[in-house]
Amino acid sequence: MEAIVNLWFENGRIFILTDKNNTYSRPLEAFPLLLEATPEQRAKFEIGLSGDDIHWDDIDEDIHISSFYLTAEPNTDNPIADIFKRFPFLNVSEIARTLGINKSLLSRYIYGIKKPSEKRTEQIIGTIRQLGREMASI
Repeated sequence: MEAIVNLWFENGRIFILTDKNNTYSRPLEAFPLLLEATPEQRAKFEIGLSGDDIHWDDIDEDIHISSFYLTAEPNTDNPIADIFKRFPFLNVSEIARTLGINKSLLSRYIYGIKKPSEKRTEQIIGTIRQLGREMASI
């Protein structure tokens, strides 16, 4: 397997260079914790001893080199992404907590990295609607 020798960020993407002189990149949406991190937090990474992973201690993120071999790009054309685009003030952490799911998982749905089941989509939309009803009753 190739080993990562360098890493950088550019135009909303993360790039790696390997010891075989191959360059790979992924959009930051593929890694929600990196997307939300500050440039300073992104810059504080460590490449693993075997060169097959990267770790960010400050944001508790780990990425394996195999994540860069994927060719599919995130698809933000989905109902969950549409809701969060329409209402950007929604707090992803609090919605995830209310749903009883990990914030990272909800972020993956929003950024189109992972597709929620029909049932999960209904749960997410139902939770947001319930929040709206509660706000309307004030």
